[in-house]
Amino acid sequence: MKQLWAPWRLEYIQQADEQEGCVFCRALGAEDETGLVVHRGERAFVLLNKYPYASGHLMVAPNRHEGDFGGLDRDEATEVHLLASAALGALAETMSPQGFNLGWNLSRIAGAGVVDHVHLHVVPRWAGDTNFMPVLADVKVLPEALEETRRKIAAAWP
Repeated sequence: MKQLWAPWRLEYIQQADEQEGCVFCRALGAEDETGLVVHRGERAFVLLNKYPYASGHLMVAPNRHEGDFGGLDRDEATEVHLLASAALGALAETMSPQGFNLGWNLSRIAGAGVVDHVHLHVVPRWAGDTNFMPVLADVKVLPEALEETRRKIAAAWP
């Protein structure tokens, strides 16, 4: 098996293992750059996924810590969806994707990595964006640092 050298990754993995509590609540309470927050709304916010499916992978979460999609009130649910729509525009401007995936993973069995704070994934897609790395080597290669991607998307926010 061939190995991909990414020395920056170890520090990130060790830091993630040491942190307790909800990743979304931590990001909400952090500075935008530290929490990778792209936009803050009244009831919801947008941040980059630290473990992205593709470059520019955003998540939209309610400010309130809520693990049940049905537990969101009308205003929270509306704002999450309006922010997802705005995210499409910001991603289109900065990354020129050819399509998008939007999705809710509700429960661990449905693929949720964080089950106690609901969030909507917004993933930009390009033709051929599934290359040999994830298929053969179980590795995803991202061409840009998360902090730089966050800066570009935040600057393009409508």
